Amino acid sequence: MPDSQPQPPEGTPADTTVLLLSGAMLTDGRTVDVRLGGGRIEAVGTAGSLPPHSSRVDLTGFLLLPAPAEPHAHGDTALTADAPGPVSYATEDVQRRATEAALLQLGHGATALRSHIRIGDVQGLGPLEAVLQARRSLRGLADLTAVAVPRLLTGLAGADGLAMLRDAVKMGAGVVGGCPDADPDPAGYVEAVLEVAAEQGCPLDLHTHGDDPARIARLAAMVGGLRQGVTIGPCAGLARLPREVASRAADQLAAAGVTVVSLPQGGCAGVEQRGNAPVRLLRAAGVRVAAGSGALRDVSNPVGRGDPLEAAYLLASQSGMRPLDAYGVVAGAAREVMGLPEVRIEAGFPAELLAVRGERIGGALSLAYSRIVIHGGRVVARTSAVREYCDSAAAVALELPRQGRPDPGP
Repeated sequence: MPDSQPQPPEGTPADTTVLLLSGAMLTDGRTVDVRLGGGRIEAVGTAGSLPPHSSRVDLTGFLLLPAPAEPHAHGDTALTADAPGPVSYATEDVQRRATEAALLQLGHGATALRSHIRIGDVQGLGPLEAVLQARRSLRGLADLTAVAVPRLLTGLAGADGLAMLRDAVKMGAGVVGGCPDADPDPAGYVEAVLEVAAEQGCPLDLHTHGDDPARIARLAAMVGGLRQGVTIGPCAGLARLPREVASRAADQLAAAGVTVVSLPQGGCAGVEQRGNAPVRLLRAAGVRVAAGSGALRDVSNPVGRGDPLEAAYLLASQSGMRPLDAYGVVAGAAREVMGLPEVRIEAGFPAELLAVRGERIGGALSLAYSRIVIHGGRVVARTSAVREYCDSAAAVALELPRQGRPDPGP
């Protein structure tokens, strides 16, 4: 079942805007024109083959890609690293931070986001309500799904947490979440969230270190076969286990149909340990793996960028993945985890696209400064970067080709 996404009010006319993207490069080397309409890709043809249109974006020099998605954000704590004193959970502060964080990630290319929100304790459901307000304000720009994350679900305190989790789903949380490792009874916690996810028909997304093989095995056995699907992350602890132990855990996760969301950029508001899951080992075992950004400039990662292309870059540079496969982990795989429809640059697919300056995916992951983001068939964000050199640098550049050759003289 897809995540709950904001829907236009009844009676709202469909978007009939037509937009022509001309001269875009695809990853297979073709240069094409792409016509968008009604939020979908209407046609793809060789450059110059589609009729001109008044609404046109020249993508000459740009690589056109399916837009990435963000499967693991923390909108309630984002942008708090430099704030003096304790983090404010006042509704207006959380709403402002969650909106700004989503817009930052949208500017990077993520047109859909899943944000984990803590509920319970003294904050109650306030942060969730604030993020749901942010979701409404972002309608038409990006799709934001809230994950309700209770702290305790067992014992006397757990009864309140369980009731609050059910209320959170009624309010509009599209995913049931949680951190079993933080509960005195991790197995009981998992049983509780499984019960709510099943009765509400919601996906389940859990935080875990992944450094306890017995706990991973128990988790896999408990969640295997849940119809709505189960996601866990960031599982960085798996990378610190002996390889044979980690391989057995990966096999158990694969058999249970569990998806792992890794965080290559490090840092997560729900998990203290750093590092990244062993992506190649998990994929080799048949585990579906996506990648997210995690913390965005909060105490867990004060320099977090929330950039899916940086996550893909790190997967390629540190995990040895091919650049195109690394991008797929933050794009197609991330969308699949979130229950979103597949995007291909072919007629009939959703017009969720990202154009980055460059001709090859490897170069785009290295130097993707200029970006054009398309959501629902409309351009919703642009980033333009211009590099200029001073006169002395230009003079040095002009002299470089002469090196190694005799001076021709005056």
